[in-house]
Amino acid sequence: MHTKKLSDHLHIIDLRPTGLENFIASYVLKGEKATAIIETGPTCSIPNLLSGLQEIGIKNENVDYIMVSHIHIDHAGGSGTLMKHLPNATLVVHPRGALHLVKPEKLWEQSKLVLGKVAIAYQEIEPVPENRVVTPSDGTVFDLGGSVQVKVLETLGHASHHLAYFDTDSQGVFQGDAAGIYFPNLDATIPTAPAPFNLEMTLASVHKMAQLEPKRLYYTHYGPVENAVERLKRYEAQLQLW
Repeated sequence: MHTKKLSDHLHIIDLRPTGLENFIASYVLKGEKATAIIETGPTCSIPNLLSGLQEIGIKNENVDYIMVSHIHIDHAGGSGTLMKHLPNATLVVHPRGALHLVKPEKLWEQSKLVLGKVAIAYQEIEPVPENRVVTPSDGTVFDLGGSVQVKVLETLGHASHHLAYFDTDSQGVFQGDAAGIYFPNLDATIPTAPAPFNLEMTLASVHKMAQLEPKRLYYTHYGPVENAVERLKRYEAQLQLW
């Protein structure tokens, strides 16, 4: 078992890239009329994602959206591979990131340059069909049916093409890397600041998420946490200190 039910409509899948547990998560949101996956992880984790869907009873053909926070290989590198298995899914990605997933050659070369052997272990990025990509604006809402709606938030700073997603039902934000990475065993959050990192944009994005007064944060790295507003305020202070 590498899935966990978080609510009636939400599951987490531990993607276990290269066998590493509790490091990269995908989340599956299921409404009355549509299903969305948030974050794919790298290519090497796609078999675990697909087996996780099977474990929670989601058929491949019933996935409607794949939503990625940004195009870094650990968050979206498996998008092209995953879409080969999900015939009816559309990829949701920031407009500035879309081309790099449709034509991933430069992204793959840069990933290898920065990450070296880790990128090789994560495996090559396969292209996403251009006609299956949608690039939403800040504030776009995807209605999955019933009480499940996903609001898109442009949250720049960690990357110039970063999105977060707000689940109106659980009042939780899938924040990608906009609010750092979380180590559940330590209950500790660490800032993520890859070059070119923009502190002012990051602080604005953290404030933007806090203004929604979410109850939860859903970390790609790794897992759900409560007391979201307090954690966002602490993260803002941590960034300013660092």
